Amino acid sequence: MTVKTKYEAVIGIECHVELKTRSKMFCGCANEFGGEPNTKVCPVCLALPGALPVANKEAIEHMIRAGLAFGATIPAFSKFDRKNYFYPDMPKDYQISQYDMPLTLGGSVGYWLEDGTLKECRLTRIHLEEDTGKSMHAGGGDGRIAGSAYSLIDFNRAGVPLMECVSEPDLTSAQEAVGYLEALKRTFVQLGVSDVKMEEGSLRCDANVSIRPAGSMKLGTKAEIKNMNSFRSVLRAIESEITRQIDVLESGGRVVQETRGWDEAQGVTHSMRSKEEAHDYRYFPDPDLVPMEIDPALVERLKATIPALPHDRFVRYHREYGLDPKQATQLVDNLPLAEYFDACVSASGNAQLSTNFVLGDLSRLANETGTPVYASPVTSASLAELIGLVEAKAITSKTAKELLERMWAGEGSPKAIVEKEGLAQTSDAGEIERFVAEVLAANEKAAADYKAGKTNILGFLIGQVMKASRGKANPALAEELLRKKLE
Repeated sequence: MTVKTKYEAVIGIECHVELKTRSKMFCGCANEFGGEPNTKVCPVCLALPGALPVANKEAIEHMIRAGLAFGATIPAFSKFDRKNYFYPDMPKDYQISQYDMPLTLGGSVGYWLEDGTLKECRLTRIHLEEDTGKSMHAGGGDGRIAGSAYSLIDFNRAGVPLMECVSEPDLTSAQEAVGYLEALKRTFVQLGVSDVKMEEGSLRCDANVSIRPAGSMKLGTKAEIKNMNSFRSVLRAIESEITRQIDVLESGGRVVQETRGWDEAQGVTHSMRSKEEAHDYRYFPDPDLVPMEIDPALVERLKATIPALPHDRFVRYHREYGLDPKQATQLVDNLPLAEYFDACVSASGNAQLSTNFVLGDLSRLANETGTPVYASPVTSASLAELIGLVEAKAITSKTAKELLERMWAGEGSPKAIVEKEGLAQTSDAGEIERFVAEVLAANEKAAADYKAGKTNILGFLIGQVMKASRGKANPALAEELLRKKLE
């Protein structure tokens, strides 16, 4: 057993996701990214004396839909709490959050790895809170000389609705952590509850990482990694932290509970502060916000709006249709293309040929022309018609490709083109024999080479027969008749 296989990792993720709403969580300020600093603020989100918060209904409904998508329980009652701690860019010096009565409880996130392995991670809860502002640090020196070092604060983000997804420690590798986060992102985008743009900070995550002897049920001491702003950073940071903790134990040391930052440039985590004792946030119910009673009729109405989710699509594409994981993921990550594909499969009944055309020739034409497949003249119904012609062996694969180009150019029904121009595949042995005779007469040297043992030249001769027949000859019959003539 190697040093690495002596241990197993235990990972839990706390993922913060900004919700896509018109206004902030407790006031009417616009929930928009960017803009001039401190222009999207009001007395409520700046916590000025006498200002009172009012909960955003749209954000609450987004939260319920997110919970339902993951099979969570929606309690009948929920409330907001004050989480008390000081942070320079938090106007109130406390955060309105949820503690013991969140909007959702439990549930699980289904995800997959690159090789198609299906996994599941349980959720502890998803709760609703408000975001902080943003600090920007500039300058240098020790700050004693004017202009040498300073910090600026932009409160535009303060009060933006934020959901925190807290997972159980069910993840065992950096790859699983990334797969889990990708599943969250895909689902939230599909639901329309968040744009999940990591580059804009609308998805941020912390990872709690510990290791233990392989096979042990006892949890090790965890370190919380912060400052990860991309899936690549999550992968590298967790792998680095696992290696660090193994090295500590192997050298006879003790892993301490602490918060660690991620240094992207150096590729290592670094200690930020000790967390040997749990921080007391002094939670208590927010006296300015009334508790919420969740109407069961509202929950049922929101449940009816949940669409086909990314994980369900992947399972169907990979397990039922036999697509490889990369193809299935490509479709899952392009919803309009996936819906086009589904319509084509429904109309044609042939998932494999639908995949070949949609992810092959049609995607190539889309890249070349800049027109998305679903917006092209090739409708899912006309593609299904083309697939029917191929299945019935009415046309050859070469003719199918040519027809697809013409359909993309707006020439209409493939059946109509075939009938009008006589492009149907022929299996008439007598007709194909005439093409074979022409090809052998025009390629005497190739025929002689075949007879001399260069059998790979048969492919060239078949191609010549297909060319002579304008692609109409049945390729299998053409090969059979060529072999008879040559042998």
